Amino acid sequence: MAVKLERDQIVRTALRLLNEVGLEGLTLRRIATELQVQAPALYWHFRNKQALLDEMATTIMRDHLQAGDLTPPGNQSSREILSRYAHTLRRMLLAYRDGARMFSGTAVTDASVFAGMEDNLRQMTGAGYSLEMAIIAGTTIYAFVIGFTIEEQAVFPLPGQRAEQYDLDARAKRIDRETYPLSHAAGHLVLGSFDMRFERGVDIIITGLEALRTSG
Repeated sequence: MAVKLERDQIVRTALRLLNEVGLEGLTLRRIATELQVQAPALYWHFRNKQALLDEMATTIMRDHLQAGDLTPPGNQSSREILSRYAHTLRRMLLAYRDGARMFSGTAVTDASVFAGMEDNLRQMTGAGYSLEMAIIAGTTIYAFVIGFTIEEQAVFPLPGQRAEQYDLDARAKRIDRETYPLSHAAGHLVLGSFDMRFERGVDIIITGLEALRTSG
């Protein structure tokens, strides 16, 4: 029991530090310093940083599952289920600095989190999707949300704080308006309007999935 609590303490500390220093600044040595232990003590629990990231991502999923965020309520349409999944995932990633980059490519370490996946698949198949099409739908939305949020958090590393390299005025000065009028005018869309673009992107994906389902 003590080992489990100590492991959880490492993960919770890492998640807190992630918001303070970002993914690049998050190292096992930094975590060890925060916990006032020697770095080798962490390697007893996590062989490398990737193993720690796997556990961090799993912990976030488990927290949201226990809060009921990853389980769709009953009697929803497939469109509602997919939309809710997309929006919940984005909120989950945006809750942490570099959350999407941290989450990308991680492996689940606790089989209990598959309860959320099971509920979603049960409802999707109950709403008329085959298991194969439900998996395609879920993984397609997952890939979109991860990629979209990585780009969003690159522009806004912290809420409301735009990264200097993505300054709109600086971009406008780099692009000749006469030569590239459309590209010049698109700056506020390319480097902003994230909520609107996310909504439209999710709607486009779900509309396509629904059309494929009904045509099959």
